[in-house]
Amino acid sequence: MNTPPDPVLNAFELNLRAQDLAASTIHGYLMDVGFFANWLSGEHGALQGWTQVTAGDVQAYRQHLVGVLRQKATAVNRRIQSLRRFFVWAVQAGYSQTDPAREVKFMRIETRMQPAALRESEVHAMLRVTGQSTQGLAKRNYALVQVLLQTGLRVGELATLKISDFTLYERSGWVRVVDGKGRRQREVPLNATARRAMAAYLATRPELQSSDCAFLSLRQKPPSIRSIQKLITSLARRAKLTRIRVTPHTLRHTFASSFLKDNPGKLVELASLLGHESLDTTAVYTKASRESLAEDVERSRFNVPG
Repeated sequence: MNTPPDPVLNAFELNLRAQDLAASTIHGYLMDVGFFANWLSGEHGALQGWTQVTAGDVQAYRQHLVGVLRQKATAVNRRIQSLRRFFVWAVQAGYSQTDPAREVKFMRIETRMQPAALRESEVHAMLRVTGQSTQGLAKRNYALVQVLLQTGLRVGELATLKISDFTLYERSGWVRVVDGKGRRQREVPLNATARRAMAAYLATRPELQSSDCAFLSLRQKPPSIRSIQKLITSLARRAKLTRIRVTPHTLRHTFASSFLKDNPGKLVELASLLGHESLDTTAVYTKASRESLAEDVERSRFNVPG
């Protein structure tokens, strides 16, 4: 399909980069705008300029995402938000005379449920197979999984950690995230479990330098985000965890759910640990889970055998 003039998207990308946004954020905006452009080209043929786009086009696109692609409201709203940002810039930069996305409404979202997390038995099963990893990676994998489970770090934050970001003492320790989401820094305490796992792994690394990456691949290279995601998926599969899809973010959810269970009401503290800017984001962990709601309905007094 034909796409809009490249100079426009290139200029938009330069504008985003000038705002010092994270690379993943910039990529997301460009992907969303490009996806819309491809859909529009399929509907109307080659797009000669962004001034052709109308509010009706954006509304039809929203309906396409919902009715044809069956995307979740959160995904639809993210794409619409990307278009809003793009067209605000396009009007200011002179690439469009009007903002066709301004009046398009977001999808309404029902109260969010608590993200799915691993049960204690599932955590133990995953750690067991992690400790049995081959190719000399058992201690590395075990430390990596424990850090995710015990700190709630994002996978992108974990991938960029250096040796100097860890402080390990016998009775205390922490890990420093120097470039978290939104360019925010924070320090997250390491409990005894995480400290022991990291110490055991680092003991296998000869001639450590503070500037070295905390986790290395078999080729002694820093792991990519994708490789860490594949590792977690592989370990979950080997542990026969099929109840929910397990990703690095699932381990982040597991940490958050466990923290609030052990420390009821400490949302401010959890938000600080997770690097959330808003308490509203953290509050999702106080919601009912899909699983708990299903169990409640299953126990309903009207649920009787037919």
